[in-house]
Amino acid sequence: MMKKALLVVDWEKEWTNPKSEYFVGDLVRATKKLNRLIEFCRTKNYKIIFIRHIEKDSKDAFAKNSECIQFIKDTNIETSDVVITKYKISPFFKTNLDIELKGIKEIVVAGILTNLCVRSTIQDAYDRDFKITVIQDCCISFDKNVHQFTIRDLKATREEINFLNLNKFIQ
Repeated sequence: MMKKALLVVDWEKEWTNPKSEYFVGDLVRATKKLNRLIEFCRTKNYKIIFIRHIEKDSKDAFAKNSECIQFIKDTNIETSDVVITKYKISPFFKTNLDIELKGIKEIVVAGILTNLCVRSTIQDAYDRDFKITVIQDCCISFDKNVHQFTIRDLKATREEINFLNLNKFIQ
């Protein structure tokens, strides 16, 4: 039985659309780095869970059945991976994530936005007593200062969480 899971939060095309108010930039390099993390976790028999955000009633950003909610081009997702669709900030709220994590003791978190959905994932997992590792250089925010503040704040308020860069995690 798998004891560990990788949660990839909201790695969706909306973030890469220059016309979107949610544009965070070109994520080609970040996706390559994320793929290294995914491959490492696969070799260690982690359960791989992708979380997709959809805005209910949206006709624009994160709209249901739109191209923008597809996973970013070249993301290493396989048919055996679990995909959880969420409609709020937390992937635990009214989804089957708790069921998918049954028996899992440790989670690794990466994704977009560090200060919003990634943070909510971490906080809610913390409240469920998971051992958590955040791969901080596989998390994206609108700017570096917000990203760094969020990481600092989480470190200061939840000392049990591990914050590592990818190279440190996979060595």
